[in-house]
Amino acid sequence: MAIAGGTLILIMLVAFFSWGCPMEERFIFHPDNVIHQTPASAGLFFDDVHFTASDGVRLHGWYIPYPDAERTLLWFHGNAGNISHRVENIKLLHDNIKINVFIFDYRGYGRSEGEISEKGTYLDGIAAVEYLRAHYQLQPHSLVIFGRSLGAAVAAEIATQIQSVILILESPFISVPEMARAIFPLLPVRFFLSTQYNTLEKVRRVKSPLLVLHGDEDEIVPLSQGRRVFEAANEPKRFYAIPGASHNDTYIAGGTPYLDALRESIEWAAAWNAEAAAIQREQWPSKLLRR
Repeated sequence: MAIAGGTLILIMLVAFFSWGCPMEERFIFHPDNVIHQTPASAGLFFDDVHFTASDGVRLHGWYIPYPDAERTLLWFHGNAGNISHRVENIKLLHDNIKINVFIFDYRGYGRSEGEISEKGTYLDGIAAVEYLRAHYQLQPHSLVIFGRSLGAAVAAEIATQIQSVILILESPFISVPEMARAIFPLLPVRFFLSTQYNTLEKVRRVKSPLLVLHGDEDEIVPLSQGRRVFEAANEPKRFYAIPGASHNDTYIAGGTPYLDALRESIEWAAAWNAEAAAIQREQWPSKLLRR
């Protein structure tokens, strides 16, 4: 007996996603192994660095310093390309936010070794923080964690483990299953996914100040998902809808107001942290302060 077309598609999708690795990961991750340009292409000085995750995977990244910068932005990029596709954006942040930038490739991307996985990206993120601490004397009061799209989920996970000035999530989705539901609204694809990247669940455990930015014309991740991530997060928090921005042009379409929102939110978070620390010191018994 012939199988109806819709039923056949459903069976194929179920089989595809239930296989998990590597089929599912090929659907989610789209790495490029060629470095097309470097910060030098934009006239920026940078350190070309390699570091190792806790499971032995060797990773590659760039540290772009800004003279006398007080803070360092740790950048978690999205699911496609590699760090060389972010040079224009790096230049914009470097020149306008006046901040050190450390961007690296997850395992399997660019010059980083290994095979990509959700767990692997979390290990990579922790390794990046540890490298910054060891080689650039990074302190919690100087760390800004930034993640875009899939990188927002990785950044949120790192922020549950690492203290920072602020967590900045740009174009975040709720989770991979929720994205699957948005893409395949009539098919139960989400029930067969092993990769989760549950940003919504993670932000509930983040204690640092939060900024969520989202293009109001995002054609890939619905603006409503960014708002739901924001609503689930703890205070203090800010939300900025980027007028006229789609998924991949936020930093271009956003223009000066976008850069102002980033800069002002970092300063706001730093001030909030300083005030919170001062209040905490006042509440501690004086005998504890003398220890």
